[in-house]
Amino acid sequence: MSRVLVAEDLYLLRDGLVHLLQAHGFTVVGAVESGPELLKGLLELRPDVSIVDVRLPPTFTDEGLQAALAARKQVPGLPVLVLSQHVEQLYARELLADGSGGIGYLLKDRVFNAEQFVDAVRRVAAGGTAMDPEVIAKLLASNARNEPLAALTPREREVLETMAEGRSNAAISQRLYLSESAVAKHTASIFAKLGLAPSEDDNRRVLAVLAYLNNR
Repeated sequence: MSRVLVAEDLYLLRDGLVHLLQAHGFTVVGAVESGPELLKGLLELRPDVSIVDVRLPPTFTDEGLQAALAARKQVPGLPVLVLSQHVEQLYARELLADGSGGIGYLLKDRVFNAEQFVDAVRRVAAGGTAMDPEVIAKLLASNARNEPLAALTPREREVLETMAEGRSNAAISQRLYLSESAVAKHTASIFAKLGLAPSEDDNRRVLAVLAYLNNR
């Protein structure tokens, strides 16, 4: 049973998240509303995953993200799932910068059902990734002139985008209606074209792709 810390300044949303998580078997170890409270909770409670709003009191700029980043510096790999109203590419890049797992970035208005959200929380708690497709699209757009990416076929690009969201081969095959063997072949081709070392581990593979997109 995963232990979760929630950081959200709006009472109704914070309370709603707590009840949703509890209904799906999570243990909510804390629910805070400011950046300083979040940093303290992350370091003292060491949750299995934290759900963090980017803009928290006192200034409503990026306190949530900065508290999460500060905590991850002291506790490398501390799982963090960021919730934001907008795609802030800088925030995504900062979150991905240390290259360790247990990270997610979701847009509040694109979480369409409880199952989608709970799946993302579980993936991040397990050390994986959960990235909104729009975040991945932004990272890819910033790499528009990257020659290796331009060499990918349309199907390989679809596989890359889905992989970068944090999906396994099995999930990619279901999403794109491909066999797992076809996904494996596309993945091998993608890694060869991007000059990345192949890996059978889904999390390592996703992190390699995200690091590549983040550092161009």
